[in-house]
Amino acid sequence: MITKPAPLESSIVKAILKYLNSLPECYAVKTYGDAKRAGTPDIDGCLKGRSLKLEVKRPEPYGTPLTKLQAETLERWRKAGAITGVVRSVQDVKELLQKEGVIEK
Repeated sequence: MITKPAPLESSIVKAILKYLNSLPECYAVKTYGDAKRAGTPDIDGCLKGRSLKLEVKRPEPYGTPLTKLQAETLERWRKAGAITGVVRSVQDVKELLQKEGVIEK
């Protein structure tokens, strides 16, 4: 039996950005971290006036766990009112946005 390899994080990011930027009133970009921006979420966007901060990981068991700094950064953004989450697919993003009430089911 041939199994399909898990998608790379870069392809997941690309698919999520394509989905988000197809939504009305949404704009999202890939962010790039360096030593000065460690912990910065992978995707930065805005949907209907709500800030989006998404950390993208590969599906289990292939992805690396969320770092302490990434978790702390997402929590700071959440407390400030942003929609935040760790997502592994476009479906995860849809479910998060539905839960937050910014898109319909």
